[in-house]
Amino acid sequence: MRELEVTSLQAGQRLDKLLGKYLKEASGSFLHKMLRKKNITLNGRRADGSEKVEEGDLIRIFFAEETLEKFTGIGPKAEQGGKSLPERYPAAALDILYEDENILLVNKPAGMLTQKAHDEDFSLNEYAIGYLLRSGALSEEDLLSFRPSVCNRLDRNTSGIVAVGKSVAGLQELSKLFHDRTVHKFYRTIVLGHIEKGRTIEGYLVKDRDENRVRILKEPVPESQQIRTRYTPLGWASDGNPGHDLTMLEIELITGRSHQIRAHLSSIGHAVAGDPKYGIRMRNDYFRREYQVRRQLLHADQITFPAAEGCLEHLSGRTFRAPLPDDFRRVMEGEKIREICEMHPSD
Repeated sequence: MRELEVTSLQAGQRLDKLLGKYLKEASGSFLHKMLRKKNITLNGRRADGSEKVEEGDLIRIFFAEETLEKFTGIGPKAEQGGKSLPERYPAAALDILYEDENILLVNKPAGMLTQKAHDEDFSLNEYAIGYLLRSGALSEEDLLSFRPSVCNRLDRNTSGIVAVGKSVAGLQELSKLFHDRTVHKFYRTIVLGHIEKGRTIEGYLVKDRDENRVRILKEPVPESQQIRTRYTPLGWASDGNPGHDLTMLEIELITGRSHQIRAHLSSIGHAVAGDPKYGIRMRNDYFRREYQVRRQLLHADQITFPAAEGCLEHLSGRTFRAPLPDDFRRVMEGEKIREICEMHPSD
């Protein structure tokens, strides 16, 4: 028999969902049968699996130890030939912007995947779990019934803020805010050309999965997705040659589609500096040679939380910022791009 006391990390999910994660090798029908037969109980009583568990609830599983090893996938027999916990969740020097018992905000560096694309990959998801395990905020036992996860995605070579749900409640609330697009996300980028005024641009995005590219169209076609992107100039640089003008922009995503910012700006003649997919090769070569820029200069620098409820209520209206990375700042300094807010400070 095994007893599981529900922790703050696990609270808020249905009992059958928690059991499905903990006893991951067992079928759902088998687990419901065990609940009916009271081989699994909640607080000493029969349960049907639909109950939402709370912190402190006690789950008893009346299985033999060998059966538990088989259904959890852990134990002396199950671990033979498998990866150890440090191998599955390696350490990384994460730039933590904010942390509480339910969420984690991380400044992801360029070059790091947000989520793994292949089984052998390591991504921010694995590094965040590794960080929580080493800090003591998460235990190996916790991982049997809940796994922290990122709630928003950035392209591998886009840097900036990624939100991670540390608990079930935090993951649920964050996921809802991002799904409903009530979290305001802002990006900083440097684009080719001179943009004098801000505006909102619209279009239709079509994915080419074979090429891992997107196209931007003015009119809808089958399988296209409508997109809206709002930008505001923050500063300029020019050496007198119009072909060398640069503009630093703040971008607000009204819709959030794959490669939206990069492809949308490129479609109106203002490619993101350094962008190997939608940019201009000659200009990219310049940024690589002069400033060691090897990726698109796009950075998710700010998120603002809306009026929130539940475990995120204390974040209502709060704004978090991620410092600009070194390659971005090298271009700003070398090209003498000055921010408008520096020239016209706010009250």
